[in-house]
Amino acid sequence: MPEILKGSLGPEQQFKKYLSEGKFMIQKSKSLNQFFFHPRVAFPGSGERDLEWLEASGNGVVHSTTCNRRLPEKGGDFNLSLITLDEGPRMMARVEGIDPDKVEIGQKVKARISSLKGEPAIIFDVL
Repeated sequence: MPEILKGSLGPEQQFKKYLSEGKFMIQKSKSLNQFFFHPRVAFPGSGERDLEWLEASGNGVVHSTTCNRRLPEKGGDFNLSLITLDEGPRMMARVEGIDPDKVEIGQKVKARISSLKGEPAIIFDVL
């Protein structure tokens, strides 16, 4: 029986719990041998529920990127990118440690766990 039906943590809460423990975990379907992201109770498209959590390498490549402009008193500009993880799935996240408008498609990046708005979050740095 899926965890969400047993009264334990749902996929999103489990993902955040792993982050708070310092682990970047993503889900994989055992039968399909495919990773996916964003956390869910079933594999997208097929509905497979034979899911397991595995630690992601944290390595990825920028697939697309944008610089969000904000006033300095609102925190200043920040980058938001779509990252293709080495494991296959894509996720949206910030790329930091570089000017927000200097992030380029194809750049290799590495994940780290940080905090956004008081919650644990994945942030990427350019390698």
